[in-house]
Amino acid sequence: MMNLQEQIALVEKLRKQLKKVLDPELNINVVDLGLIYDISLLEENMAEITMTLTTPGCPLHDSIVGGVKHCVLELDEIEKVNVQLVWEPAWTPDRMSEDGLRAIGR
Repeated sequence: MMNLQEQIALVEKLRKQLKKVLDPELNINVVDLGLIYDISLLEENMAEITMTLTTPGCPLHDSIVGGVKHCVLELDEIEKVNVQLVWEPAWTPDRMSEDGLRAIGR
């Protein structure tokens, strides 16, 4: 069983790993875009990612969610991942990181 520090380190590793997943339209990763709302460890080898998309009708929905799942499962520490797609609270550009804002020229 992981201690708290190991859990925190794994969540940070997951966050870093998720930066590999890009929104194809904006070419910004899902973390800096502010689409990842929460990363939880449900069990030692199982992660849950709570995320949203920029719009509910996003045509790339399956591509982005699939990318998140695939990316997380690349880590040796994770055997299962559950991606929860939520629409509340709605995404706004206010959720973007400084890096994400710079990428769009703000």
